[in-house]
Amino acid sequence: MKRLLSVAALALLSLSAWAQPLQEKVAALSSKGPLGSSVVGISVRDESGKEIVSLGSGRKMVPGSNMKLITTASALHSLGQDWRFKTGIGIVGTVTDGRLDGDVYIIGGGDPAIGVKDSIALRPDALFWKWKSILREAGITSINGRVVGDGRLWEGPLEDAGWNYDDIGTYYGTGSSALSFYANTIDFQVSAGAPGSPVIIRQVYPSTPWLEVLNRTVTGPAGTGNSLYLFTTDISPRAEMRGTFATDRRPKTEHFSNKYGALTCALEFVENLRRTGWEVTGGACDIDPTGRLRNTSFRILEAAATSGSIRILGTVDSPSLSLIARETNHRSDNFYAESMFRAMGETASGISVYDSCRVAVLEVVEAVIGRPVHTEELRQRDGSGLSRMDYVTPAFMSLFLKSMESSPAFSAFLHSLPNPGSEGTVKTLLRKASPADRSRIFLKSGSMDGILCYSGYVFPAGTGTGAAGSAGAGTGTGAGATVGADGPVTFSIMVNNATADTPVLRAALEEILLLLL
Repeated sequence: MKRLLSVAALALLSLSAWAQPLQEKVAALSSKGPLGSSVVGISVRDESGKEIVSLGSGRKMVPGSNMKLITTASALHSLGQDWRFKTGIGIVGTVTDGRLDGDVYIIGGGDPAIGVKDSIALRPDALFWKWKSILREAGITSINGRVVGDGRLWEGPLEDAGWNYDDIGTYYGTGSSALSFYANTIDFQVSAGAPGSPVIIRQVYPSTPWLEVLNRTVTGPAGTGNSLYLFTTDISPRAEMRGTFATDRRPKTEHFSNKYGALTCALEFVENLRRTGWEVTGGACDIDPTGRLRNTSFRILEAAATSGSIRILGTVDSPSLSLIARETNHRSDNFYAESMFRAMGETASGISVYDSCRVAVLEVVEAVIGRPVHTEELRQRDGSGLSRMDYVTPAFMSLFLKSMESSPAFSAFLHSLPNPGSEGTVKTLLRKASPADRSRIFLKSGSMDGILCYSGYVFPAGTGTGAAGSAGAGTGTGAGATVGADGPVTFSIMVNNATADTPVLRAALEEILLLLL
């Protein structure tokens, strides 16, 4: 016992001797170059949770996509890593000799992966095959009626009111809905016209015949870049594409926001049905905010069937929450993050407006850290961090990450985070470090104009970390890091109000990350 105590005492002395110069070195790096003229906040905690580096750690900072750490951790902690969104297939009407005289309802449960082309989602044809199988099992082979996209489960606006106006028309500001398709985005092929003339634009996928897009763009001189934005809203089926596209730019596909995910989903399903030999006489509809059916000409029809009058034939599950969280943190996917955020509100209270979601997530955060959250520590407006009205102190972020180590969901959460140099938004980070060292860091980046943040975990060398380790928490990939006697350091490094370019800021923050290694 005496020997064990002596070893522990030596370890504490060693840590103390290491932490003091670390604080000084971090302070020195933060006072020069691009960080010297920026607002910087840094917090590092040892394996016991003690803050061993504190540099402006109590400052309220805009975290950007670092907010996804709180969203994904809270979702995994409260809902569980195996939790799944569910999409229902239901009917209203009668079935005679294989023909449904009535309507098919696609009842959205918030699944953000419908029609998405990523590593975890079914391709649309494969997903639609599952939906058709449910209809076939009920004896239906043709539809004398309509297919209705039903997104009524989630109330309120698609976006948080704090999002910038020019963000909500972009692919990363689409807003989540209970029934979506292709992450509620639209692809346009764009190419330069003659100088001073409109940019040549063509919508390529998916089909949205109700949407009128006014082209207010200008082909700019060589060297002026690409500043195309689609200004759109769910209030009206009209949008304007504005901005410039330089003459020296090659044609490319641009991704913009689609505010009518439920109608798009219904139309894509109808077109798939018809391509595969099904008869659908009535086309596609969605349900407008007043509860009435609305067709692809945006004509308002009769009242939609009440939820209680729809006969549910079956449901199809989304990918597991652990997979969605991993995709969210690796690709910094705003749409997936907002879907989880709203799902927590819906699950907790049956109401998915943003105010209810904030209350639900805050309750989970308080459960994780074991005490009330003070308003000076955290204000979470959304799930993705797109709002510049979000703020969190680095001290709170590092504390929350440390507290998550006691959560049953920690393994799934840890393995949702990428290693530098692996993939996603940190693929090019820490190239100076060895692969073995890079595998000891699990982190999330967060960047916006003037903002760059990194928060996560650093494991000691030789603790079994690394991308080649065992798969974690049902993700099918990831590291084999474990938490034990040699637990991780947690850190949060946040820079706001920076004027330097992102690569310059990244290089400065890499020096701090190398110190943590």
